[in-house]
Amino acid sequence: MGCDRNCGLIAGAVIGAVLAVFGGILMPVGDLLIQKTIKKQVVLEEGTIAFKNWVKTGTEVYRQFWIFDVQNPQEVMMNSSNIQVKQRGPYTYRVRFLAKENVTQDAEDNTVSFLQPNGAIFEPSLSVGTEADNFTVLNLAVAAASHIYQNQFVQMILNSLINKSKSSMFQVRTLRELLRGYRDPFLSLVPYPVTTTVGLFYPYNNTADGVYKVFNGKDNISKVAIIDTYKGKRNLSYWESHCDMINGTDAASFPPFVEKSQVLQFFSSDICRSIYAVFESDVNLKGIPVYRFVLPSKAFASPVENPDNYCFCTEKIISKNCTSYGVLDISKCKEGRPVYISLPHFLYASPDVSEPIDGLNPNEEEHRTYLDIEPITGFTLQFAKRLQVNLLVKPSEKIQVLKNLKRNYIVPILWLNETGTIGDEKANMFRSQVTGKINLLGLIEMILLSVGVVMFVAFMISYCACRSKTIK
Repeated sequence: MGCDRNCGLIAGAVIGAVLAVFGGILMPVGDLLIQKTIKKQVVLEEGTIAFKNWVKTGTEVYRQFWIFDVQNPQEVMMNSSNIQVKQRGPYTYRVRFLAKENVTQDAEDNTVSFLQPNGAIFEPSLSVGTEADNFTVLNLAVAAASHIYQNQFVQMILNSLINKSKSSMFQVRTLRELLRGYRDPFLSLVPYPVTTTVGLFYPYNNTADGVYKVFNGKDNISKVAIIDTYKGKRNLSYWESHCDMINGTDAASFPPFVEKSQVLQFFSSDICRSIYAVFESDVNLKGIPVYRFVLPSKAFASPVENPDNYCFCTEKIISKNCTSYGVLDISKCKEGRPVYISLPHFLYASPDVSEPIDGLNPNEEEHRTYLDIEPITGFTLQFAKRLQVNLLVKPSEKIQVLKNLKRNYIVPILWLNETGTIGDEKANMFRSQVTGKINLLGLIEMILLSVGVVMFVAFMISYCACRSKTIK
């Protein structure tokens, strides 16, 4: 009887030990299985989950615009007063709904090339008004002409054409004209060939951003979605040194197994440069644990604070010998037009930049850019890309409508918020196919390990107790 009981206790302890060992072994084995499955599914080739979502995103992406309506145009022109602006918006468009085109795999270097077509559909139900709403904004053609043509004789000719067309420093335009383009009366009088249609996003529909060539990850998963070339080049030809490099992905996804310590690099053609994001916090997105990465203020700092940014400083006078910060001169990228990019309301910019503009209220919650990354797959499941379009306008002795200006202005025209969040259906699929299976495997591992350890300890204690009674 005592032998049966002792044998049963030993058997129970052995079973517990086996369960514990199996649970312990399952941890690294399970991790290897997960890694193998993820590596297979994030490769950008026909048949994978990543490829299906990469060719055409299932996430609805919207681009909201807020226009800076100038309240005191005459005071500014006559007295060089501070520009008073009033933010109006949002005006919302659905974008990025078109599938990638000309998708071509290259087996030799394990890359895939494509074109990303552009399209925008106005969404009245998500907007405060219509595309026919009027705004008083800087005259884009007049501001650009005085910047592009520095010769005083040429400026005298331009001045006569500006006066003849009854153009001024400011103009009233509809939202549709401002974004999609309008025929400018001043440019229409210029005798030599020049584009007469002006618009901040003209042309947009029926155009494409590309050609991109990215690594498909087939030979090296740590390179998946990283850009090899853009428009056939590995550099942009806009900046000097490392600033001119095309780094990282397009931010739609990153190589899998993202760590919080990583710096995520990505390229944006909207701002004509590569940039980066750093980890900020853990976020629960529709039941999916994600890492929130944000663009740090250091990315927009002056070379004095961040020496790596020295090659983004191009205009020494406007930047006060590179000590100003928070705005990026992208004129080389915009055919010489004096376009400056910043975060909305000049967030993270030096005080001198926003000093001539009244009505701005920068805050991180509304105006910073962030990416919510699912760390195992590297997929971006939610994002908010925010940027502001500004134009530089300078005094000009020969152009009458700019003659009374006594300082330079970096004038905000609008800011945009491009957002996308994984839909409920896709979130359910993601939970069931990715995070759900991983969580289930982790639960099984912990149960086996815990139950095994408890059984082993309990049965061994019982066995020892029985042995001691028998000896007595």
